[in-house]
Formats: sequence, C-alpha cells, structure tokens
Amino acid sequence: MVTASGPADPRLTELGGEQAARVAGALARLEGGPHRIVRVLSSPQRRARETAAPTAEKLGLEVEIHDDLAEYDRDLPVYIPIETGRAGSSPAGLAADTAPAQPHAVPAHSDAAAQSEAAGAQSDAFHREFRAVYERIKAGYLPEQIDGPAFIARVRHAIDEIVSAAAPADTVVVFAHGGVVNVTLQDVLGLDRPLTFPVDYCSITRILYSRTGRRTAATINENGHVWDLLPRNI
Repeated sequence: MVTASGPADPRLTELGGEQAARVAGALARLEGGPHRIVRVLSSPQRRARETAAPTAEKLGLEVEIHDDLAEYDRDLPVYIPIETGRAGSSPAGLAADTAPAQPHAVPAHSDAAAQSEAAGAQSDAFHREFRAVYERIKAGYLPEQIDGPAFIARVRHAIDEIVSAAAPADTVVVFAHGGVVNVTLQDVLGLDRPLTFPVDYCSITRILYSRTGRRTAATINENGHVWDLLPRNI
C-alpha cells in the first residue's frame, strides 16, 4: 500500500523487478519469429515504466511513454495492491496513513479516548469502502469514483493510435495495467463488463490486428514465465 499527498505512483518492489526481468526473457524469444518487435511503449506510471525497462534494454529499444495508457487509478492518492483485496482485509495502518486526504472531525484538544474512538470509526469506514471497491472490481466493474466512459475512451484511442502506426508485420509491446488490458479486451471481444479477466503481474496478453480490421485475442494472461513469482504462489 502506498499513499501520497498527490497521486500515488509507487515503484516496483524487489519481487516486481524479478518479474520484470522474466518478461524480458519471454518477449526476447519472439525476436526469432517472423514478427519483429519494433516498439516498446509504456504507461507513464512508474511501476509500468520500470517493468518495461528490462525488455527495452534487452531489445535495444527505447521505452516510449504514452500518457493515455495510464491506469484508472492514476489520480488517486492511494495505491493498494490487488492481492490485499484478495486477502480479505484492508492493509494495517491504512486509515491513519490516508488521514490527510480523509480528515476526521476530531478537535485538536479532544481527549485520548475520543481520538481513539474517532480513529476507530474512520478505520471501520475505510475498511467498508475498501471492501466495496474490491467486490465491485471482482464483479467486473470499475470503481464508482472512476469516470468509466472517459477511461475506456482514452485507452481505446491510445490502442487505435498505436495500431494505426504499425506496419503489418510489426510487433509492438505495450506495458500497462490490468484495467487497460481488460478494457482493450472488452472492445476486441465485445464484452459487457470492462473488467472480465484476472490479469496477473507481468503476464502477457497477445492481441492480433489484421490489415482488414479484424482483431483476435490470441492469448490472455500468459503467466508461465512468472508463475513461481506471483504473490499467491509464494
């Protein structure tokens, strides 16, 4: 869990760095096939940029930042890893850490008992909100505080722009986020819900675009290269 006075933009953990290195190896093997990797693009968020770096270095390419590939949480003051929600509880100390963004109404001179009661109420309220958001995501929907149509529109525009700039035989690698991957798949597959698929850290989803306009989801959430490094398997 990361909090900030502005948008939370955490960097990769040590484990995340190990996962990112595995992606570089998995994608480098594509260089031996008929479709060469010509570009490496990334969301502007730090965790995506740091994930992209090993692959770009291995391929001898620059990481190109595309602002519209950012996740729906880009402007939120807190980042909560998805495994925290799967574990069934809010992170310890979260209410206190986010107090500047969610101030409670305890007077400066209130006694310790009143402060403790107010802090406990805030913690309970945040826990309920956290669980509600996670349950909504698990059901396949974006959090209510997110402008869903605007997020979906900007991601689709970004993908269309990237595809239109590619030659027929080109492969472009995009490092983004679970929400970005999901709304792209929603568009390609004609799905009702924006968040249909579980997307693991550093998994690979392959989408094929033809010159005729046909789009095919070749694979979704490939994770064999990082299976032993996923939080649920450690």
